[in-house]
Amino acid sequence: MALKTEVTPYQQENKQKKEQVEEMFDSIAPNYDRLNRLLSLRIDTLWRRNVIRLLRKQMPQTVLDIATGTGDLALAIAKLQPQKLIGLDLSEQMLAFAKQKAKKQNIPIDFLKGDSENLPFSNEAFDAITCAFGVRNFGNLQAGLQEMSRVLKSDGQLVILEFSTPSNKIFRKLYYFYFFNVLPFVGRLISKDKRAYSYLPESVKVFPSGKEFANELQQAGFKTVLCKPQTFGICTIYQAKK
Repeated sequence: MALKTEVTPYQQENKQKKEQVEEMFDSIAPNYDRLNRLLSLRIDTLWRRNVIRLLRKQMPQTVLDIATGTGDLALAIAKLQPQKLIGLDLSEQMLAFAKQKAKKQNIPIDFLKGDSENLPFSNEAFDAITCAFGVRNFGNLQAGLQEMSRVLKSDGQLVILEFSTPSNKIFRKLYYFYFFNVLPFVGRLISKDKRAYSYLPESVKVFPSGKEFANELQQAGFKTVLCKPQTFGICTIYQAKK
C-alpha cells in the first residue's frame, strides 16, 4: 500500500524505509522504555493489558509478536503461558534489551531479528499474532499484513495495537499540539536523535486508521475485523480473524 504521503525517519533517498526504521530504533533503544513511559504517562501499559484480555479468551499456544521492540508485549503474553512464543524485530539493539528483560524475569521467549514482510515461518504456524505500534513502520503495509495472514492458522487471530486519529475535534487539537510540539522536544532532549520523535507524529498522521485500516486488513485476507478505539481514539486495537 502507498500511504497518503510517504514518511521516513531520516528522509534519506539512498535508503529504504525499513533500513531507516532499523537505524532509528537502534539509535533510540537505550532510552526507549523510559521515554515510552514518560511520553505516554504510562497509559501504554493499559493498552497492552487490553490486548492481553483479548488473547486470554483464546489462550493461544503458539504466538508471534511482530515488531516486538524491547519486548513489553511479548513479556505480557508470556503470562498466558503459551507453548511457543516468538518476538521478532528489525532492530538488534531493541532485541538486546528485550533479551535482557526476559532473562532478568526468567521468561522463555525466542527473540529473533527478522523482516515482517518476509517472515521466516511456514504457513499457518501460529494460533495468534500480535503487533504493537509496528505496522506503521512497515516498508510495504500490504506485504506485511499478507505475511501475517500467511503464517496465521485459519482459526487464529491477529491483534494489532496502533496509534490512530481521535474523532473528537477539540481533543484532537489538544492531542496534535502535544504530539507535534511537546513530544518531539522531549524526545530529542532525552534520546539525542533529532528525527525519531518527529517521525512518530508525522507517520501517525498519514497512516490509515479505523475503517480505513480495517479495509487494508480485509484486502490482506482477514474476513472479520473489529476496531476498538482506546483512550479517546489515541490508539486503536484491531482484532482480525482469517
